[in-house]
Amino acid sequence: MTNIDIYLHFNGNSKEAFSFYQSIFGGDFITAQRYKDLPGGDKMTTEDQEKMMHISLKITPSTTLMATDILTKNDDELKFGNNFHICIQAENEKEADKLFQALSKDGKIEMPMNKTFWGAYFGMCQDRFDLLWMINFTYPPIN
Repeated sequence: MTNIDIYLHFNGNSKEAFSFYQSIFGGDFITAQRYKDLPGGDKMTTEDQEKMMHISLKITPSTTLMATDILTKNDDELKFGNNFHICIQAENEKEADKLFQALSKDGKIEMPMNKTFWGAYFGMCQDRFDLLWMINFTYPPIN
C-alpha cells in the first residue's frame, strides 16, 4: 500500500471549502474537475454540471486531501458516515483487488473494481461497519 488519504463529500461547496483549506495548509491543486467535463456531463442539470466531480489538494509530499460534491439527482443527504471515504492508493491491481474483496466482504459494493476513463483501476465499497472505502491504483503514464 502506498498511501491512505481522506476523500470528503460536500453539498455543492467543495471548491469553496478547498480554497479555504489551501489558505490554511498551502499546497497546490492537483485536480479540479467539474461534472460538466465528464463524458455525459451535458445530460445533467445545470446545477449539477457546475459541481465538482473531483478536487484534490496536495498538502505534503505524502498527503492529499480530496473531495467531491454530491449530485442533486441522487437525492443524497449528507450525514455522519456518508460524508467521507477512506481512499487507499494500492501499489498494483492485485493488491487493489485483495483489499477491495476483504473490505467489501459482508458489506456493500458501491462500484466494482474496474479500469476508469481517468487512467486508474478503481472501486468503492462500504464495509460491514458502514465505513466507505475507495481503492485506487493509478496506472503509470504511457510515454
